[in-house]
Amino acid sequence: MMTSSSGDQWKPSKLKSPQQKLIKEGDHHMRFYTISHKHYCGIDLHTKMMYVCILDSDANILIHKNIPTNGKAFLKLIAPYREDIVVGVECMFSWYWLADLCAKEGIEFILGHALYMRCIHGGKAKNDKVDSEKIARIMRCGDFPLAYAYPAELRPVRDLMRRRSHLVRIKSEIQSHISITNYQYNLEPFDKNIVHKGNREGIADHFDNASVRLNVETDIAVMDSLHDQIRNLENYIIRHAKDYDGRMLYRLKTVPGIGDILALTIMYEILSIDRFPTVQKFCSYSRLVKCANESAGKKMGTSGSKIGNAHLKWGFSEAAILFIRGNDKAQKYVTKLSKKFGKGKALSILSHKLGRAIYFMMKRNDVFDMNYFFRNS
Repeated sequence: MMTSSSGDQWKPSKLKSPQQKLIKEGDHHMRFYTISHKHYCGIDLHTKMMYVCILDSDANILIHKNIPTNGKAFLKLIAPYREDIVVGVECMFSWYWLADLCAKEGIEFILGHALYMRCIHGGKAKNDKVDSEKIARIMRCGDFPLAYAYPAELRPVRDLMRRRSHLVRIKSEIQSHISITNYQYNLEPFDKNIVHKGNREGIADHFDNASVRLNVETDIAVMDSLHDQIRNLENYIIRHAKDYDGRMLYRLKTVPGIGDILALTIMYEILSIDRFPTVQKFCSYSRLVKCANESAGKKMGTSGSKIGNAHLKWGFSEAAILFIRGNDKAQKYVTKLSKKFGKGKALSILSHKLGRAIYFMMKRNDVFDMNYFFRNS
């Protein structure tokens, strides 16, 4: 029997519509680090300096010092307190090296969720010294909100996948600039879609002005270069995924509309589905649900829509669009929902449904079953 966080039984009969279900299943509850230690090391981490505060189990400050962002300096500072110590930092872009160092040295490392650690910024005075102490104290009190520290061995590949997405966005912006330039001079639309490399030949010749032509030639040269780099990244990541877990890659691609890119995005952003004890927590992390914003019995809409993984949100949104192409069952399902909720909300409900399906596919190592997917629809 599924239960809510408060222990009450979850009753599907109370959910009057897919949209209400989408809202009610939101589970943005924070996870806190509650394990006790002899020493707690809170760090306000920056690229060049790091302010370190070490507390004992009685909340006495043992070390409170600003040191260079250097592994040797850090290990030397904490050496007298290495016995049963936990190191915590706020999640920001430069935490990788510290997490890897702690893993190598056998030191417990925890990563703080940046959005949930607002308590360290709420005081009248704010500086690195104060922040490091606050981090150490919330660790000791069991109020340290946890973020997922992605394992070092696969983190570079995930970042490579994210970089590929960034390059694709840049390429799309450049393509849009070429089209806008064409509209500016009221020229005939291009005969072929210039998203394909072979269709960009001779595009610059449409423009008579030498400066405009150079502008477009520059755009085309950058697009061609990005095209080659993106292909190289894709080939590398696909090879890595097949070696790492080729079966999971295959199972994800059994979902209609999910090809290599969406499967790789889902696979590397999730990594281990065991991170999520319930499908509700997974859908919340993927930004597929909304949480009710209530106070004193009054409902004030929803909240937390920007908390979660933006890459998974994009992946499932794209999957929903591609899922209905040439899929009669999916089209009928979306049409039915659109009459009640509108097209946008209907696609959101479908992406949520796909997210739930993929969660259980990964949990059970199953392939996608269209009949089972629409069994109650």
